[in-house]
Amino acid sequence: MINIPKSHPRYNSLKQREMISTAMSAGIVHETGLIAHGRGEAFDYLIGEKTPIISNDAEKVSAAKLILSKKPVISINGNVAALVPKQCIKLAESINGQLEINLFHRTLNRIQKIEKLLKKQGAKKVYGLTGDAQIPGLDHNRGICDKQGIFSAEVILVPLEDGDRCQALKNMGKTVIAIDLNPLSRTAKTADITIVDNVIRAIPNITQHILKLKKMDNIKLAAIINSWNNKEKLNEIYHFLSKRLNYMCR
Repeated sequence: MINIPKSHPRYNSLKQREMISTAMSAGIVHETGLIAHGRGEAFDYLIGEKTPIISNDAEKVSAAKLILSKKPVISINGNVAALVPKQCIKLAESINGQLEINLFHRTLNRIQKIEKLLKKQGAKKVYGLTGDAQIPGLDHNRGICDKQGIFSAEVILVPLEDGDRCQALKNMGKTVIAIDLNPLSRTAKTADITIVDNVIRAIPNITQHILKLKKMDNIKLAAIINSWNNKEKLNEIYHFLSKRLNYMCR
């Protein structure tokens, strides 16, 4: 990576760009992942490059849902593996959850590289290589999954935009938690819980909430979950962005 001084006003953003670029050169990120990252970066700039209160609430609700889940799975793609591998592993460990690699541009070589990266960072078990199950209604590679992983999961955390698979998973009766900086995407509108935040911040925040909420009983955790209305909260995000734009245009 290039040496980016921490004094640079765009330090965090530039650092993430370098992480994605380096991971593409290593075969972890597909070239289209750079486009996806750029789109997310634009929305992150709009929300102020920090976690809005509404998004923090979504992260808390997600933590409660993951704690109560009997079989939670965190879906990993190239960008997620490049940006937050350690953080995803720590999150999975906090809920006794699983990690599964799921790629649109799926090749055995990429899956093996991502698995190697995750295991190097401390992951003990990584699903995604077997590919012995198919999500109904998805004819492309994102429909390929592991029977013991995503296919049999109860709750699935989907970091980054993934609209059609999000809907297909819901059609299977699964709860989908999505992290998506674009609140207008199909993913954001389809998920049960949408976290409009940068995955760099969202994953650690969820883990911190989990560590605090684990002390609560199941009734209180269920109350936190039941208080969430995803459609209403997305509308709050739209209003928040509108106010941000008005402020920035002054």
